[in-house]
Amino acid sequence: MARTLMRFTGVGGQGVLLAGSIFAAAKIKAGGNGLKTSTYTSQVRGGATVVDITLEDDQILYPYANDGEIDFMLSVAQVSYDQFKYGVKDGGVIVIEPNLVKPSEEDKKRWIIYEIPIITIAKEEIGNVITQSVLALSIANHMTGYTVDSEILRNTMLSKVPKKVHDINEKAFDLGMKYAEVAKRVS
Repeated sequence: MARTLMRFTGVGGQGVLLAGSIFAAAKIKAGGNGLKTSTYTSQVRGGATVVDITLEDDQILYPYANDGEIDFMLSVAQVSYDQFKYGVKDGGVIVIEPNLVKPSEEDKKRWIIYEIPIITIAKEEIGNVITQSVLALSIANHMTGYTVDSEILRNTMLSKVPKKVHDINEKAFDLGMKYAEVAKRVS
């Protein structure tokens, strides 16, 4: 596998950073290398946040993603989408929360953009908005062609969340795969 670069963006308090930690840990458990780098533009809730994940079978020699190198991005906030979208390579995949992020027509020509209402799914189908990070994790793995074995990713996720929320996070993981598959089929 070549190097896979992913980016999760949101605003402070949305939990996108957790997804990055889980991905990196799962890749290591699968026998490769994973690294997460995070940026907070504001230390308060509501400021743009970004986490970049580097996944590689070989040693990671450079821990940062340069603009135009990101293979996949998931964004659940307009402010962070606008600020960090240029890191995605031309023709790369972007998943957005359509209730909160509105890509321009130019964006739709430059990148493959899928609309999946992650926050709505977390609130209405799972009953807990906190599960959006697990939805994002599962969606990203599906959209990148299962960069990490899904069962290793699931087990890593379960090891990082409290036991009392295992059931809802398992549901979120399964729904993420389902919605990613539907989004790919529809487009």
